[in-house]
Amino acid sequence: MSQDLTFVRNIGICAHIDAGKTTVTERVLFYTGKNYKMGEVHEGTATMDFLAEEQERGITIQSAATTCPWVRNGKDYKVNLIDTPGHVDFTIEVERSMRVLDGAVAVFDGKEGVEAQSETVWRQADRYKVPRLCFINKMDKLGADFEFSFRTIQKRLGANPIAVQYPIGAGNSLEGIIDLLTLRAYYFDADEQGAIITEKDIPDSLMDTARKWRHDLIEKAVELDDDLMEKYLSDEDVTDTEIRRALRKGTIALACNPTFCGAALRNIGVQRLLDGVIDYLPNPTEVPPIVGLDPNDEEKKLTRVTSSDAPMSALVFKVVSDSHGDLTYVRIYSGQLKKGSRILNPVNRKKENVSRIFEMHAKDRIPLEVAEAGSIVAVVGIKDSITGDTLCDADNPIVLERMTFPEPVISMSIEPHTADDKRKLSEALTVIRREDPSFRSHFDDETGQTIIAGMGELHLEIIKNKLVRDMKIGVEVGKPRVSYRETIRGSALNVRGLFKKQTGGRGQFGDVTINLHPCTASEAEELGIKFNDSIAFQNKIVGGSVPKDFIPSVEAGIRQTAVGGVSAGYPMINIRAELVDGSSHTVDSSQVAFEQAARLALREAVMKAGSVLLEPMMKVVILTPEDYLGNITGDLASRRGMISETEDRGHVKAVTAEVPLSEMFGYTTTLRGMSQGRAASSMEFLEYRPMPSSLAEAVLQAG
Repeated sequence: MSQDLTFVRNIGICAHIDAGKTTVTERVLFYTGKNYKMGEVHEGTATMDFLAEEQERGITIQSAATTCPWVRNGKDYKVNLIDTPGHVDFTIEVERSMRVLDGAVAVFDGKEGVEAQSETVWRQADRYKVPRLCFINKMDKLGADFEFSFRTIQKRLGANPIAVQYPIGAGNSLEGIIDLLTLRAYYFDADEQGAIITEKDIPDSLMDTARKWRHDLIEKAVELDDDLMEKYLSDEDVTDTEIRRALRKGTIALACNPTFCGAALRNIGVQRLLDGVIDYLPNPTEVPPIVGLDPNDEEKKLTRVTSSDAPMSALVFKVVSDSHGDLTYVRIYSGQLKKGSRILNPVNRKKENVSRIFEMHAKDRIPLEVAEAGSIVAVVGIKDSITGDTLCDADNPIVLERMTFPEPVISMSIEPHTADDKRKLSEALTVIRREDPSFRSHFDDETGQTIIAGMGELHLEIIKNKLVRDMKIGVEVGKPRVSYRETIRGSALNVRGLFKKQTGGRGQFGDVTINLHPCTASEAEELGIKFNDSIAFQNKIVGGSVPKDFIPSVEAGIRQTAVGGVSAGYPMINIRAELVDGSSHTVDSSQVAFEQAARLALREAVMKAGSVLLEPMMKVVILTPEDYLGNITGDLASRRGMISETEDRGHVKAVTAEVPLSEMFGYTTTLRGMSQGRAASSMEFLEYRPMPSSLAEAVLQAG
């Protein structure tokens, strides 16, 4: 019997590091009856942080999925929940989770409000059009301020938060929360771990404040529904049910964000937040039908409605290597996925076997015979599909939109101790690449070293620990190094690449002429051309001077040469190559010859256009007491940092700066020393920018 999708919610919990996401998730598991004991991040017992690294560091490294029940208004609901990391090095985990979610809960620190990584996850949710609730957590923290945090959501995110709750007290005096719709106060029994909730009248001292916030709530809610606005302007009574309906409509349309509050660690407010998930976030039938392409005709768009009767389509969003076989996490968008069935990966045209299907609860599994549209499940038996691939009914193929993965910004060498370690290392790196699309590795022929690359120092440290501790491979690692890029200064027109070889018998002949221009992602979008790996290619051949069969080889030659580096040996980005002319030989021309001709043309064009070295710039946010502000800003200037903003956040100053990654190694230790341990920083990748020529020369000489 098919499940009623109106009683399903697919949600994620996301936020800046240390805002309390995992603690919120642990409370959700406890109150839904999924766990009988609360896990704690600081004790290393959190259910969703089950990796050894996560328990030791007290942070989330990989997203974990679970399914839990919730009863709202006497009806049984099923919540598929993903807990995501907050650390910028693991932003890929948030990216791929957002791609498959119908809704999200954005958690904010009640003292800090919107922080640097909060903005990143908010933008990721914007990109995938994910409706969101806001939860202002840690209202029990010293210095917590609901109104300040609420304003930061408006100001820093440009969002439209609508408060549906208000805290009773803050810091040590936090007692409970006020429901602004019903104007009732709720208290959570500390002796019963918050499981017993008492409803009371609002304290007299807070009644005026509550009425003011309720007035704002109603005014903002009626703006989301024309009929309700008309009723409100006519001075007719607007019911709580109508307000909830308007908020739900606005949330699903991405027009507002109902905002809750509480303190997960003190067990205050989590059940009411779960009610909000049911009330305001969409079920799978309320999100637009998923759109994909016909694999046989990329110009043709196809849609799949969220229904178990439609042809099966699913997206792979995570692969986890396991001793019993790879676990492939999929979101089913339409149809049914049955145990023992054969399905198609239309990207690589390979058939896959569905050996087993599991509903996941962190690391525990519940076997299923069939999974239906709207479900998030893990499958065993998938061998040739990776993150971003589509799985579908072989008779009704469709390719769903892939995810975008950031380029690594830091690398280091890694060398195995023995021949056996070398063999094991090669296999292990293949496994890690399958699991983590933001990780890269390659063998450097010149130095004889294996180079691994990732999103930050912590990312590479976790991978090193995984190799040494979990996979028992003996390796030596070098110091982390910055991953630079190249681009061109100007354009180069009508550059010819001629590849001609005659070795007796059949020869090789390829002849191409290209134009090369600087190009950004937005410029490529305006021109309506694909911008894969930050490279755009345009075929402008008229009259067939280069036969159609050889044009993909020309593109492949240009892309491979650019990725391998041209003048400095670093990958080239932000270029657009136009194939404008060429010639062929009826016998000697081949795909290989045109690939080589394209390589020659690109190298010559880069020489003519002039190349420039690019370095990764990081957005750094530092929170510091004012006493240390002068030292910190002076230190940033010495690191070639540009301060873009300094603002007051409660009792501390928040400094936002743009600093080259090469200047930031070991910064956390230096910052602690400068501030007697009282300042904190967070860092995320911003963009690649040209490097000063004197420093670029030093980098090139160092090799």
